[in-house]
Amino acid sequence: MKDKPVRSPLPRGRIAQWSRERIAALSTIELRVLFDNAQRLHEPEVAAACDEILRSRPRGLASRPRLVTWRRACQLHGVSVRSGKWSRGGIRPDGAVLMGIAAEDVRRDKDGERYLLWAPNEGLSRPWSDTPGGQERLQHCRIALERGAAEGLLTYSKRAAAGAEPDDEGPALRASSTLLSLRVEKLGEEYWARPSAAAAEAP
Repeated sequence: MKDKPVRSPLPRGRIAQWSRERIAALSTIELRVLFDNAQRLHEPEVAAACDEILRSRPRGLASRPRLVTWRRACQLHGVSVRSGKWSRGGIRPDGAVLMGIAAEDVRRDKDGERYLLWAPNEGLSRPWSDTPGGQERLQHCRIALERGAAEGLLTYSKRAAAGAEPDDEGPALRASSTLLSLRVEKLGEEYWARPSAAAAEAP
């Protein structure tokens, strides 16, 4: 079954409304996504601003955008989470899936940014996958895969250990209010996402 095409949440011309100040407030990851989207939509001024800001940042240094609490970030985008303690995503009334993406877990390869959304807990390598939050994430991944797309918010928190999500940081978790459009893929038993576009920042 072919993946459904992901429609950009930025109609032609909408991207031109991004001011330099607004662009500069994005994290490096979000800035790269916006740069790619600006090139695809033939917005050279926005692409040039993104490129200039990216070049001015020290390599490996990610500038954080405006952060709000995880629960507040979800509310800004019309999502009510099941648990403020362990939920890392939710579903909007229109059926769209919203998932939190830990900024420190975003990886980069020849095709751009990618993020491991969920993997089985083989050999106790990912204990979080078996928790209520992990099982909820698996459900969200399945729904997103069927829809062909999802939305994401970059989150920032101190991780307890590799392969584990801190189960006591729900209230302290912070998230960017800038929405990312994601393309969800299943590779074996693992679910991955790639940013496909940058959406407008929430009010």
